[in-house]
Amino acid sequence: MTILTAGTVGSLASAVAVPPYDRGAVRAGIVHFGVGAFHRAHEAMFVDRVLGAGAGGGAGDWGIIGVGTLAGDAAMRDALTAQDCLYTLVTTAPSGEVEARVIGSLVRYLFAPEQGAEVVEALRDPAIRIVSLTITEGGYGINDATGAFEPSDAATLADLDVFVGHKEELTGEGGDDAHPLDRPVPTSALGFIVRGLADRRAAGEVPFTVMSCDNIQGNGRVARAAVLAFAQRIDQELAEWIAAEVAFPNSMVDRITPATTDESRERVAREFGIEDRWPVLSESFVQWVLEDSFTAGRPPFDEVGVQIVPEVEPYELMKLRLLNASHQAMSYLGLLAGAEYVHEVCRDELFADFLLGYMTREARPTLDPVPGVDLDEYSAELMRRFGSEAIADTLMRQIVDGSERIPKFLLPVVRAQLVSGGEIERSVLVLAAWSRFLEGVADDGSTLTPVDRRLPELQDAVAGEKDAPGSFLDYAPVFGDLGADPRLRAAFVDARARLAELGARGALGALRG
Repeated sequence: MTILTAGTVGSLASAVAVPPYDRGAVRAGIVHFGVGAFHRAHEAMFVDRVLGAGAGGGAGDWGIIGVGTLAGDAAMRDALTAQDCLYTLVTTAPSGEVEARVIGSLVRYLFAPEQGAEVVEALRDPAIRIVSLTITEGGYGINDATGAFEPSDAATLADLDVFVGHKEELTGEGGDDAHPLDRPVPTSALGFIVRGLADRRAAGEVPFTVMSCDNIQGNGRVARAAVLAFAQRIDQELAEWIAAEVAFPNSMVDRITPATTDESRERVAREFGIEDRWPVLSESFVQWVLEDSFTAGRPPFDEVGVQIVPEVEPYELMKLRLLNASHQAMSYLGLLAGAEYVHEVCRDELFADFLLGYMTREARPTLDPVPGVDLDEYSAELMRRFGSEAIADTLMRQIVDGSERIPKFLLPVVRAQLVSGGEIERSVLVLAAWSRFLEGVADDGSTLTPVDRRLPELQDAVAGEKDAPGSFLDYAPVFGDLGADPRLRAAFVDARARLAELGARGALGALRG
């Protein structure tokens, strides 16, 4: 067994690919907030490809400094620090073919609660040309229904309070005595970004690009709205400078990546002889469609498999409304029916027919043509990916914070179909299943445990169904004005009644019939 470190990576089994470049010569050009499994299977893997290919001559300028802002990120800090920021990425194809690769693009990890000043210094460094993000849908503080900046996390709110009270220091208006390091040290990702941009402006430096890699529609626009709103609360001139000078490219990201478990670690040790504290296991499929809009240059991503395009939206809507919404569609109904895994429901003919029906009859009519993509083949490929038992992705993972996911993935389909007069029955059954799931009881009477930052409010809204059927749709933070639509409301009430009477499988059977 080989403990993974920079000193041992060269002695790993030949079946494991290792970085073919000198990591000691790599310089950081990217700071990334949110170093979870997806980032390490996706952006960090593409940057590793760039470094390995030596593409574009300046490939070595694009190493990544990872940043964790949450108290729980100390565990990632400990794991990566012990391994010189190396980790194993194991991918599995639907056919069962497995590949293992040690990723070397992370060159440093900073734990912001203890190293906040070092994060600030990294963001001040002109060598850092991109700040990227995977901080989840809720990390931006943008209300899905209204588009307004309404942060609720304690770190962002605390940063706003402190920054507003230190405007002169933050914006460089405190005179020559206001040294940059005397300015407030943030605690949130948005706080660090705005502080970093304020420092760049005060120093007369070119700003970095803010590149969201989160799985949300218009992720660049959402990041821009959040950063500008944060800055506006502090200083209007700073916000105007950011609006004029900083690029926020949109992107579409795709790779199914379950959370790492002890079983994952044991598999990497058993199959590849590597003792890795935090490996990443994912599917072999990967896609990144990225808008070519950068303030200070970018890595040659187009030479290592990233699709660089002028307009991301067609690809983005395809993925959000077919892949991500399908995860919502299968998960609530599957959990009510007693299933645990994605492959379990997607190999079930009843569920498979339902998902393909949703894609074909409800989601796809809302999409414009996608350049270079056959939507029939894309849908079929999704079903093959969903059915891969090797990934062992859980239904519960797909629906954490469903109140953030449903409005981004599924409700746009419902809204578009209501406008066009198209079918909504499958989408509405998913909404009804979500409401039943929030009640915490599966069809067989076993307990379900929802995880959602709005859970108390959601459960209060569901409780109202007892006396006023359809009232769950009045929960404005999720549904906005959509819940008042009479066609949607009637279909929802009917779907909930069928689920109560027939259970999830029975309701699917009735819809199929």
